[in-house]
Amino acid sequence: MSQLVVALNRSAFGLRPKWSGPLPRFLALAALAAVALSSGETLRIAAEALSEAYLAVAVFVAGTLALVYGLERAFKTDIGQVLSGMQRWQVAAGSLLGAFPGCGGAIVIVTQYTKGHVSFGTLVATLTATMGDAMFLLLAVEPSTGLAVLVLSLVVGTVSGLIIDALHGQDFLRVRRPEKAALGSPAAEPQAASRRSPVLALWLLLMVPGLALGLLNALQIELADLVALPEGMEPGLWLGVAGTLLALGMWAARGEAPPAAQGASCREGLGDRIVADTNFITAWVVFAFLAYELGVHFSGVDLGAAFALWAPLVPLVAVLIGFLPGCGPPIVITTLYLSGSLPLSAQLGNAISNDGDALFPALALAPKAALLATLYSALPALLVAYGYFLIWE
Repeated sequence: MSQLVVALNRSAFGLRPKWSGPLPRFLALAALAAVALSSGETLRIAAEALSEAYLAVAVFVAGTLALVYGLERAFKTDIGQVLSGMQRWQVAAGSLLGAFPGCGGAIVIVTQYTKGHVSFGTLVATLTATMGDAMFLLLAVEPSTGLAVLVLSLVVGTVSGLIIDALHGQDFLRVRRPEKAALGSPAAEPQAASRRSPVLALWLLLMVPGLALGLLNALQIELADLVALPEGMEPGLWLGVAGTLLALGMWAARGEAPPAAQGASCREGLGDRIVADTNFITAWVVFAFLAYELGVHFSGVDLGAAFALWAPLVPLVAVLIGFLPGCGPPIVITTLYLSGSLPLSAQLGNAISNDGDALFPALALAPKAALLATLYSALPALLVAYGYFLIWE
C-alpha cells in the first residue's frame, strides 16, 4: 500500500490542515499538560487516562499493524490488474478492503478508482464499509462489538455498492486515464531501509511488557495476583504513562499526519511504519480520552444523561460527524461510545457514514465522485442507526 501513497502525497494530502506541523502539536500537548498539572486530582485523572490509552489501545494497535503490514509486504501484487479482472466480485472485494481496520485498504481502492480499475459502486462500498483507525480502538476495548460492527459494515457496504452499480451501471463516473506505471508491481516499490535509533529501541522496550500487561487487563487478570508487589506500587500505571508520553513526543516531532499518508513512509522500514502509525492513533486516542475525562471533571456534566435527554437526535448527529474527513472524529465518537456516553446506535451510524483518511485522496483526485459517494453512504447509515435505535434501544 505504501507505494500507492507516493502518487497521492502531493495532491491528496495537501488538503490536510496547516496546523499539523511540530510546533502546533507541541503547543497542544503543552496546553493539555498545563490542565493536567493544575491539581493533584487532575494529574491522577490524566495519568490514568494516559495509561489506559497505552495498555488498552496502543499496544494492540501496534500488534495489529505489525500483522497487517507484514502481510502487505509478503503478498506483493498489482492489485489494480487483479481488481480489473474480477468484475463480478469487485464490490465485495472493495467492501472487504474497506472494512479492514485502518485506512490502508480504503486508500488502495480510492487509488484504483482514480485509475479506472473499479466501478463507482465499488468506491461507495469501500467508503461505506470503512471505519478507519477507530476500528482499532473498538476492537481493542470491546472485541466482540468491534467484530460485529466490522461484519455489519462489510455487509452494508457490499449491498450498497451492488445497488449503486445496478442503478447507475459500472461505467458511471468511471475515470478514464492512461496507466503510467504499475504502482503495485514489485519493480515500482522503493527499497525500504528501517532506521534504528535509541528512541525507537526505547519505544519497543516499553511496548513488549506493555503488550503483556494489556493482554492481562483484557483477560481481567490482575498483575498482583501473579506477582507479589510492594503496597502502593502500580507498574502498569507508570509503564502506560511512560509509553504514552514517548509516543506523544515522537508523534509531535514527526510533523505530518497521518504517518501512513507520507511519501517518506515508503522509504522507511516495517518497524518505522508500525511505530509512526501507532503513535498517530495513540495521539488521537489520548486527546479524546483526556478531553472526555477532564471535561467531565471540570464541568460536572453527565454526558450519558445529557445524550439520553436528546436520544432521538444522537444517531443523526453521529452520522453527520461521520461526513468529516479523517480518522480523528470517528475516534472521538468511539471513545464516547466506549465510555458509555453514546448509545450503540450512534456508533453504528458513525461507523457506516465515516470514510476515514480515504476521503482525502478521493476529494483530491475525484471530488465529484467522493462527495456523491459520501452522500450515498448517509442513507444506509441512517437506516442502520435508527433501525437499531427503534428496535433495541
